[in-house]
Amino acid sequence: MKDLSLHIADLCQNSIAAKAKNIRLKLDLKQDTLFFSLKDDGKGMPQDKAQAALSPFVTSRTTRKVGLGIPLAKQSAEQSGGMFKINSRENEGTEISASYILSNIDCIPLGDIAGTVSSLMSANDNIFFWVDISKDDKQFSVSTEQLKEILDGIPLYEPQVALWLNKYIEENTLDILGGYIT
Repeated sequence: MKDLSLHIADLCQNSIAAKAKNIRLKLDLKQDTLFFSLKDDGKGMPQDKAQAALSPFVTSRTTRKVGLGIPLAKQSAEQSGGMFKINSRENEGTEISASYILSNIDCIPLGDIAGTVSSLMSANDNIFFWVDISKDDKQFSVSTEQLKEILDGIPLYEPQVALWLNKYIEENTLDILGGYIT
């Protein structure tokens, strides 16, 4: 995948497929490192199966025999000099964490984080998303719970709301992610 936002979208789709009702995404920039974590309350899996998911030849899908999302995310993190970790508990959920060394020539760009997050939120109105993005003393947080309260019954998937949400996230994260967004 060409950027981190695509990895985030793919990993969130795994959470959605695992019947998660709550997904928490954190991005934290510290000096030259981006820390990323994704935690869900989906069906989870035993730890041995979670470790096996790091292989491209292991998937729970029945439509094909390979699963590339988790292995590619791991590869991109490690390729930048960072790390990748997956922890899961059956019937409790899964947590993925990774770090990327931003100055490493092999580090992929962040991509369109605002577009990815707003698309995930507006396309999955029945899932609660919490998103925290921070760098030094700057922080931006948004949740579907907070948005639904503000919108007072107007669904997130309404086209004008989805456009507003993308712009809202983009404007509020520009100061935090500015130099890293492509």
